[in-house]
Formats: sequence, structure tokens, C-alpha cells
Amino acid sequence: MQKIYRFPMLSVDASERQLVEKLLETLRALPEVTAENADFAPGGESHRGYDARVDIRVAGKPLTLLIEAKKSLYPRDVRQALWQLREFGRRWSESTMSAGRVCLLIAESISPGAKELLQEERVGYYDSGGSLFLPAQGVYLYVDKPPPKPLSKALRSLFSGRRAQVLHALLNRHDAWVGGKMLAEQAQVSPATASQVLTELERFDWLELRGQGPSKERHLREPAALLDAWAKQLTTMRPPELRRFYIPAARTNALVDRIAEVLGEHELEYAITHEAAAQRYAPFLSSVSQVRCRLMPGHATEEALGTLDARVVSDGANLAIIEAKSSGELLFREKVGGAWLASPVQVYLDLVRSEGRAKEMADHLRRERIGF
Repeated sequence: MQKIYRFPMLSVDASERQLVEKLLETLRALPEVTAENADFAPGGESHRGYDARVDIRVAGKPLTLLIEAKKSLYPRDVRQALWQLREFGRRWSESTMSAGRVCLLIAESISPGAKELLQEERVGYYDSGGSLFLPAQGVYLYVDKPPPKPLSKALRSLFSGRRAQVLHALLNRHDAWVGGKMLAEQAQVSPATASQVLTELERFDWLELRGQGPSKERHLREPAALLDAWAKQLTTMRPPELRRFYIPAARTNALVDRIAEVLGEHELEYAITHEAAAQRYAPFLSSVSQVRCRLMPGHATEEALGTLDARVVSDGANLAIIEAKSSGELLFREKVGGAWLASPVQVYLDLVRSEGRAKEMADHLRRERIGF
């Protein structure tokens, strides 16, 4: 008598059924691929261990997809799912159910890190944006589409505004354990905002945790992964607008000192960034043609620009002003040689989406000054 194994069932709601139907449409649109209608697991049939089954043929080769549906998948979710899938696969093999069967995880949204992890483990996936990865013996399907809108929106939200200030604070103290309240104070945000960001980062599996309740602390275990993800996200976002000026008879190095002197006299908070700042942190270029500076707008700023004899230009600018929307954009600046520079992390992020040799300078700054 064949032994029947019992696995925990996941309920398949209407949205998950719709996602399976989208998967079928994607498969049928591929050349030499046919797909039967999905067989959804009845609620009372708890021995199956998957939410739906789809029989397909790829270039005449039969294959059965055993589908598990999730709302979303981040690296932490993937690691949990992989353990479960391995256990299911072992038991299916023991019960002679494995021939020509492949596990496929589907979700409304799958983070880039989760996709990379699934590809490394050769586990198939599909998301509502149309991305598909299906590796099997004699079969390899790969369709890469932009992330679905909900995930894109969530990532933009995480890497912008006050939430980005929390990321900045974590990267600035990447080697330290920090509590939520302390992190909120350092990032100049509410405890609720800090808590939301930490929850998101836990899903990416970038944090280590210790303690419980109010004494809980986090440590950024993967600072390089966080910085890489932030830099990648910035390349999809519109860069800040610049106000361009020309200040007569001033070389770049002397201009930085002059700007620092005048802005100091007007008691303005500012942060030099881009190449001029990187050159002071970790010299790389023989010369820099322009100074870019984050500065709060206002009457005092206009007076300072007048003192500098800064003239508005469309070409040939040697000073570009990035108008800061809040003091949070000036967090963790450092005073070097008498001038306030944006933090090395901020300078790096500004450089990676700039032009010319800025990306080379960004890599040099990261190696020499940031270190991860």
C-alpha cells in the first residue's frame, strides 16, 4: 500500500488564482510551450503540499509544475521556503512522485535579491510583472521583466525621503548595534518611521537581531548589499534639479574654500558633494571642473550667492546648487580642510548616477574611504 504523506496546506485566495492564470498566459505566449488549465488543490486535500498543479510541454517535453503561491517574496521568505521545498522534494522522491515534477514559487512581487537567491538555488519563480524562471532537466525558461508597480513603489519609498535617512544612519554606523529609539534620533525621524524601515530590511535579511522588546537591537550584517541596492534604485529615479552658476576667476580647490568661508559667514548649513567632495576624501582626478553643493533655499542663501558674485548660467557652470528639502539631506556631513562635505556614503550615491568619470571616482571612494 502506497504511503501518503501529509503536508501543511496554504489556502489559495482569488488573487492567487488570478496570478496562476497570469502564469498560464505567460507560458502559452512562449514559443513551443503549451499549458493545461491549473488543477487547484481542494481545501480538504491536505496531503499534496502545493497550491496548484499545471501540466506543460516545452518543445514536446512534458513537465508538471507544482506551484506554491505567496503574497510576496523577499530573501528571508525565500530561505524559509527553500527549506520547506527541499523537505517536500525529499518526500515526493520517497513516494515516487518526483519524475518530471518541478517546484515553482509564484508571488505578486519578488524582490531582486530574492530572485538572485532563487536562481542560485535553481528554484523556479514567477511574479505578476511577468518575470519567469523555470529550470528543469532539459528545459530552461527565463523571462526578465520590470518589477510590478507595487514592488517598484515600495522600493522607491524605502530609498527616498525620511526612510532613506534611516538607511543613511545604519550605513554610517554599520559596525555598531543600535536600538530603534537611538536610530530614530540619529536619523532625525520618528520612532515609527525607523521601525517601519527596520521591518523592511529584516525581510531583505540584511540585519542581525538581539534582545527583546524595548531593548531589541539591530546590526547591519550586509552593508554592501544595502548600499548596492540603494545605488541601483537611484539609477531608476530622477536626479535632483541643479541651479547652475559661474563664479569668476576661481579654481575649483580655491572655490571650495571660498564657498565654505562665505556660507559660514552667513551661518548657512551646507554640504559639498560629487567630485569636489570625493577629491578631498580620496584624491583621484588631476582636476575637478565643478563644485556641487547641497544647500537649504532661502533669503540668506541668495545673499551668500550674491557675495560670491555667482552668475546664473546654462553652460560653463563651476558651481551647482542642489536645493535641500530638509536638514535630513545634510546628515552625517564631515568637516574636512575647513569645508563641510557630505558624508562619504552620500557622495558615493551622488556620483554613481552622475556623468563622465564620476562612476570611476565613486568606485575609488568606496574602496578607499567607505570600505564595503
